[in-house]
Amino acid sequence: MWHPLQAEFPQQQPLAGFLRGPSEIHTGEAVGIVTCGSSRIRPVKDSANGWLETTFYDPNKHAKLVVMGRKDGMPLLLRLAKPGQAKAEDWPNLRSWLLESDPESFDLLATAASLANWQEQHRYCGRCGCKTQPRNDEYAHQCPRCHLRQYPRVSPCIITLVWREDALLLARSPRFAPGVYSTLAGFIEAGESAEQALHREVEEEVSVKIGNFKYLGSQSWPFPNSLMLGYWAEYQGGDIAFDGIEIEDAQWYPFDQLPELPAKASISRYLIDSFLRWKGVNS
Repeated sequence: MWHPLQAEFPQQQPLAGFLRGPSEIHTGEAVGIVTCGSSRIRPVKDSANGWLETTFYDPNKHAKLVVMGRKDGMPLLLRLAKPGQAKAEDWPNLRSWLLESDPESFDLLATAASLANWQEQHRYCGRCGCKTQPRNDEYAHQCPRCHLRQYPRVSPCIITLVWREDALLLARSPRFAPGVYSTLAGFIEAGESAEQALHREVEEEVSVKIGNFKYLGSQSWPFPNSLMLGYWAEYQGGDIAFDGIEIEDAQWYPFDQLPELPAKASISRYLIDSFLRWKGVNS
């Protein structure tokens, strides 16, 4: 029998006051603008959160910007950086903004980054090659020739904490910060259920078998467009083995001897912390 958790993951709650999607904006209306490029966010001086520029809507300047939606009634717009601008001006990378942000800012930045990636990669029709045009009633680009609509891509992934009675199975990728160990994750393949992906990914990455799944929650992870579906999974058998390339180390860690863990804002950390609370271990 699973025990109830002590706290929900913040991203399970609706983003208060945020209405997604395009809307009509009037000249002179107050708007907020976030500028993205190359997985970086432009910092804004004198901004409450460090990244949102506030100004008044001028159709001559802003009509071509993507409308993310409205937050507390104020339109939020997305501006794409010029090629090379973000790196040349050394804007902070998206990962650092996300991991240091509160849940509300996390959601808004994830939305902006996902839409920016979509805008950059779906300028032309994938069926006939014609230049697409944005629709003004939804997040979509439409081909004026063959009328194919393209929507922002969302790539579902599983992420799971594997556990047994006395320890957690944690691993590290070469991409992680030094010393950090995390949960296992991977993309769901075409035609595959989330549960099938859990079995396959864990066995591919560390060669163990799992079962007794518990779904905990999800998180948008815009690198570039992942949706992480978070689980606990109980160890069923097998010895840890890994390729040394995708996974460079994986070990069983007793609950009271954990290595350095991911940032609190990540769903991987939530999976770990919530499990330790369930087990009555201080995290």
